Amino acid sequence: MSQFFMHQKSDLVSEAIEGALIGNPWHSLSLLDAGPDIRVVVRNDWDKKDVALISGGGSGHEPAHVGFVGKGMLTAAVCGDIFASPSVEAVLSAIINVTGEKGCLLIVKNYTGDRLNFGLAAEKAKKLGFKVELVMVTDDIALPDNPQPRGIAGTALIHKVAGYAAASGKSLEEVMAAANEAIAATASLGLAFSSCHVPGEKRDERVKEGQSELGMGIHGEPGASTLKTQDSREIVALMAAKLAEHNPDNKKTALLINNLGGFSSLEMAVLTREVLRSPLGKQVDLLIGPATLVSALDMKGFSLSTLLLTDALAEALQAPVEASGWQPASKPAPLNTRQGEKVARQQHFAPSENASTAAIVATVCRTLAELETELNQLDAKVGDGDTGSTFAAGAKKILAELEANRLPLNEPENLLTLIGEELAVVMGGSSGVLMSIMFTAAGQKLEEGEALPQALSYGLERMQHYGGARPGDRTMIDALDPAFAALTAGKSREEAAQAAKAGAEKTAQMSKAQAGRSSYLNQESLHGVKDPGAYAVEQVFARLAAQQ
Repeated sequence: MSQFFMHQKSDLVSEAIEGALIGNPWHSLSLLDAGPDIRVVVRNDWDKKDVALISGGGSGHEPAHVGFVGKGMLTAAVCGDIFASPSVEAVLSAIINVTGEKGCLLIVKNYTGDRLNFGLAAEKAKKLGFKVELVMVTDDIALPDNPQPRGIAGTALIHKVAGYAAASGKSLEEVMAAANEAIAATASLGLAFSSCHVPGEKRDERVKEGQSELGMGIHGEPGASTLKTQDSREIVALMAAKLAEHNPDNKKTALLINNLGGFSSLEMAVLTREVLRSPLGKQVDLLIGPATLVSALDMKGFSLSTLLLTDALAEALQAPVEASGWQPASKPAPLNTRQGEKVARQQHFAPSENASTAAIVATVCRTLAELETELNQLDAKVGDGDTGSTFAAGAKKILAELEANRLPLNEPENLLTLIGEELAVVMGGSSGVLMSIMFTAAGQKLEEGEALPQALSYGLERMQHYGGARPGDRTMIDALDPAFAALTAGKSREEAAQAAKAGAEKTAQMSKAQAGRSSYLNQESLHGVKDPGAYAVEQVFARLAAQQ
């Protein structure tokens, strides 16, 4: 059984609907009591004086469709099981309970189950004397030769346009015309790095690592093609070009940037930047998102929808609504910058040559750069998986300075101070600051006349003073402390390397970390895994010993 946050699969959809209603900020929705297995959400304020709008379909696309029920948008949403169309009876129940004299418009995504069940319900309602019309959303352009294009995230735009027309008191014919105008003007294209995780089912792993699937359906259906890339710029350039083909006159558009469920906010922000910097972005007059409007459970992917604007459509999209799932449309904001005063470097040192020192610096930096992936993988077991990248960032910066002959290699006190300054700038998190403290304090001691081993030990003591970690706390200090102690006692690099290795190996047997990210983990997670910082120190000293 695949993992999914729920109690029982049979109750999942009903319990999710209840949660959505309880959390509705306007407290304006109710669950229609029309018999067992009828899951229809309706507006509390509905008085049947305007055209009713009903949409729905399979669940798993939240916030669609319940999130679009509210003043200015849908009158009711009919919810089926996960990715399964609601029954004819459920759709008919919605129609007869919310439709007044002006009639009802059904807004349906173009899938066989939805077409049949909503269509038959519409015919039954007409036979009962209700005025009912149906529009089909066909915005997916992934398969251009498909005679039955799918309805995907652009459906939310149709809800908004039709909702505005209905709220403006227009007739059923006028509301339907507005919806059809928006449908004809809308094009959508999706892309995913992985399929969705259907409750109780095994995840489909057909998309290989490093690849993406263009046009994957919102139920996990195979897309139009597989791309051998996950690069944001390559993907956006391809998708923007395909969407631009549906706007040959370069008309102003509304752009919906939709999260299919599994993209992080960080990724969605990158996506937004890339799209708005593309040729497509120059046509965007209104932006909706980035946000999750029509999801596919937890699919790691997104979709882009464009709607060719007229003044009437722009007005409809910008009208305020009371629907929790809608994201207000707005003008794309320009990127503003404000000139700031740069922090001046505290020290300025003239470059100087020293072959022996250069060799040591190069060995340390290249070792840490080469260990980036290995350290990240090790840190992923006991931390947040970025130790290798953090150390490599600092190492690559110092190595670049070395290769450009910008280091005071013949002045060790200035060299350590300069390294301390650089690491504080380029290394993220606490590691950069801690290493900067150690090198800065060590440089100060060298300037006062201390020998290098004693200066490094003093720098380590300052690191411990400010950072709070001590030997035995399962950090890099467990390898640094014995190695520096060996050097201070006059021992060789080989002996210092052995001391560092012994200290690093001890961290794998420590049952509890007292500092760093590992301190949040339990004994089982830590046992047998070396602290990545300590392992990095071990490897650096091993390379230095081999170099001698």
